[in-house]
Amino acid sequence: MMNNLPSEWFTEEFQNEGTAFSLKVSEKLHDEKSEYQHIEIYSTETFGNLMVIDGCVMLTERDNFLYHEMMTHPALFTHANPEKVVVIGGGDCGTLKEVLKHPTVKEAWQVEIDELVTRMAERYFPDLCSSNQDPRANFFFGDGIQWMADVVPGTVDVIIVDSTDPVGPAEGLFAVDFYRNCMLALKEGGILVQQSESPLLHSKTIIKTAHNDMKDAGFDHVHTLPFPQPVYPTGWWSATMASKQKPLTVFREEDAQQKPFATRYYNKDIHRGALAVPEFMKADLDID
Repeated sequence: MMNNLPSEWFTEEFQNEGTAFSLKVSEKLHDEKSEYQHIEIYSTETFGNLMVIDGCVMLTERDNFLYHEMMTHPALFTHANPEKVVVIGGGDCGTLKEVLKHPTVKEAWQVEIDELVTRMAERYFPDLCSSNQDPRANFFFGDGIQWMADVVPGTVDVIIVDSTDPVGPAEGLFAVDFYRNCMLALKEGGILVQQSESPLLHSKTIIKTAHNDMKDAGFDHVHTLPFPQPVYPTGWWSATMASKQKPLTVFREEDAQQKPFATRYYNKDIHRGALAVPEFMKADLDID
């Protein structure tokens, strides 16, 4: 939302936390309401194009690589041989792009409820959509919760839940029933990864609930990896991984070291470092 700053600033306010984040904008490029949400695109002075959904910052051209790389590569390098990957949400296509960098992936699905998000990404964030024509890429525009419920059991290697905050259309993606359907869809050794908000703001609430719900759904191992994300609340975000059998603190380090593709943030050492759990999170999540 815009506040009392001059009109050339976009500000997202986090009223419950008493904080806000602002970017100086040069113009509004697009403003449209879909069946599900209100999507705005701005040109900013220092962060490139900015996508806003229902008043909340979704991504910018300058720093989205942090989120997209950490939502994909830790999970795919933890899995022994990821061949079929499903992205729930992720309509901007950035996560899909990172998934398709892995040569082991034979089939990738992006399941997004709002097709307009993808169309806006194609227009205003073309780099994120540069792999959309990859023959391994598949798109379904509709309800991701129902799509996952209908998946043939034991047919997916990695599920990435690239959702908005747990309100509105995304609320059902943060629920034990959804996690249970994900667990059933995964093959042996399968991995689920869920964007899980800010460690500083949500360790005792959203992240702890995700840990408990994932375990209640039948996952044996759950681990949260924090990473920087300047345009999100507190500038610090997280991805929570869950596995049916495989410990999540062990990954294919040699493959990560010798990855046959470029990244801007992720590497073997970043992955290893992200596995470290801060003391306050250990206390909040009741883990050793």
